[in-house]
Formats: sequence, structure tokens, C-alpha cells
Amino acid sequence: MAIRAVLWDIDDTIFDYATASRSGMRTHLGLEGLPRGYASVESALDHWQEVTAYHWARFAAGETDWEGQLRDRVRAFLDDDMSDESADAWYERHVAHYEAAWSLFPDALPVLDVLAGDYRHAVLSNSSLHNQERKLRTLGVRDRFEALLCAAELGIAKPEAAAFHAGCEALGLPPEEVVYVGDQPDIDARGAVEAGLKGVWLDRSGAGGRPELVRITGLDQLPGLLRLDTRFGAPDTFG
Repeated sequence: MAIRAVLWDIDDTIFDYATASRSGMRTHLGLEGLPRGYASVESALDHWQEVTAYHWARFAAGETDWEGQLRDRVRAFLDDDMSDESADAWYERHVAHYEAAWSLFPDALPVLDVLAGDYRHAVLSNSSLHNQERKLRTLGVRDRFEALLCAAELGIAKPEAAAFHAGCEALGLPPEEVVYVGDQPDIDARGAVEAGLKGVWLDRSGAGGRPELVRITGLDQLPGLLRLDTRFGAPDTFG
């Protein structure tokens, strides 16, 4: 069955989250000062990534809410049992610098342009509508997507099948007519496949491996995959 729609991840797929996060935190620490216990800014940046991943996983597992995981990230990073108000204020100061570093990957807009006439588009993100709606509008691409669904409001997160099915329902299409594109091999590509969609792992770093997954290393490879690969409903010209 041919693919009729692309369901997209945002962070580190079309939006360069890793660069923006690290750049924004580096600027933030330059103004706030390096917290105690860190030997260098780089070690602090590495730890921020670690606590972000840990508390994000707690949120995805339903162990805390959206605001709770943000506050816990700040407390863990600063090793400070601070109040909610103080944690919120510190995080908001950081966010201003993070948002100043926002950018799309260079291949995102060209691919959205190429695919616009032939495929419908929507977003499924393990974030919140507040964050991702604003992000897509700031980056000038919100109108490219029919629907935007996020884990914080859905109450379920990738790789749960129900999250992917919610995206398909928003498009009014069966899972087998939808492809999910994301940068995480298990949360995105494998999760999509197990939910009955086609899954594409965007392996920008070229990590390789995972031969059971459909893998691309840049979004410029996506149009050819969708239009020429028989796994995605392309006609078998040798049949």
C-alpha cells in the first residue's frame, strides 16, 4: 500500500535541538556562572544532557508531569533542592538563550518543499504543545503540518503504539499509509514499525547498525526512498 502521509519528529530531525541546547546552555552558564562541582563548562554541558535524558524518560514513563521533569532537571544539574519558583526562574533564564540559538537543519525546508505536493504532513513529538507550537511558528514551518500532537497533552509518548495511532487518526489514515521519520532508532523507527506504520531512522551521525530498520543519513534521501522503494509502496518496475 502506498504511503500517503509523513508523520514527523521535530527535535534533532528537522530542528537542530542538540546544537541549540548546548549553545544556549553555554551562554546561560557564561552569565550565571559555572555551578559548583563542575570542572569545566564542557563537563557541565555533558551533565545537562544526561539529566535531561534521565528526567525526560521519567516523564515519558508517566512518573512525573511536564513541569515536574523540568524542575527536577534544574535541581539535579545544580545539586540544589530549590523551590519550584526558583527552579522555574532559572530554567526560564536558560530558555531565552536556548531559543536564540534555534534553527532548522539545512535539509529540512528543501525536503518539505519537494514532498509538499505528494504527501500530507503532521507532527508527533514527545514534548509539549506549548513548546513545539511556538518552535514551529518561530521557525516559520507550522503551516506545513496539518496536525501537531505532543506527549504532554496526549498522555502517552513514543514508542507506545497508541501515540503513533493518535497521529494516524489525526490524519484520518490507516497506519500502513503513514511513514514516521525520526532520529531515534527505537523510540521513533522501531516504535513506528511495531505500531503498524512504516518507520525511517534518520541517522545523521552515521552511527550505522540496526539492519532491521530503514535508515537514511540525511533528509535529502527521503524523497527517493518514498517514491522509488517498493517497501514504501513504489511500483516494482522489475515485476
